[in-house]
Amino acid sequence: MTATDTVRLHDLETLTVGDLVFTVEPPGNRTTIEVVVERDATLILKAPASATIERAEAFVASKRPWIYRKLALKDALVGPPVVKRFVNGEGFAYLGRSYRLRFDEASTVRLDRGRFLVPPVDGDTGASLMKDWYAETGQRWLRRRIQPWAARLGDPNVAVEVMDLGYRWGSARSTDETQRVNIHWATLQLPPSLIDYVLVHELAHLREDNHAAGFWSLVAQTMPGYEANKANLAAIGKSVWLGEVATDASE
Repeated sequence: MTATDTVRLHDLETLTVGDLVFTVEPPGNRTTIEVVVERDATLILKAPASATIERAEAFVASKRPWIYRKLALKDALVGPPVVKRFVNGEGFAYLGRSYRLRFDEASTVRLDRGRFLVPPVDGDTGASLMKDWYAETGQRWLRRRIQPWAARLGDPNVAVEVMDLGYRWGSARSTDETQRVNIHWATLQLPPSLIDYVLVHELAHLREDNHAAGFWSLVAQTMPGYEANKANLAAIGKSVWLGEVATDASE
């Protein structure tokens, strides 16, 4: 009896296939296996509850050339972390435009007359306040923004939530009870056209849980010419702030 006979795929936190190490996600209600290469080159394996280790390893082996191409592309697109300093004049983006920070006696963050007004705080506290502002403001903006796209895909009642998703722009969850799209707070720094692409991408995942031809066909039907937005997102993504702050504002 081999290890694959006694250990189930979803008992594992990671699966190693040759020189590739995958994080194994919970199965949910999936019916297919999928490999995702994250923005930071992390590898994610998504598989149905019935999938065996042997089946997952065979799938990875069949996708190995594609995985290596994706990893090479990530190396070219993911630059060094974007670091912000909480000092007067630092720039923070919102909906594709940059606004300068200015210390103010306000108790929270406000965007007022072309300036981000924040209380005089240290970097970690400032970053936390900014993330909260992006999440709260983005939640309201996205609720309106997603409606026409969701309606175009036949489900105008999709919920949207803003949260920290690590190196993922968004994620989607479809169950019998709810249809929900999650969006990273950092996505609100992008121009609206690219945020629309993220929304369409995740909405399509509510109907197609992988990136096969059917998925991209659905994206193309919903957003003709999406390829330009996809390429721009990959290029611009490396300049988006994910919350890292300088430890010394004088550096």
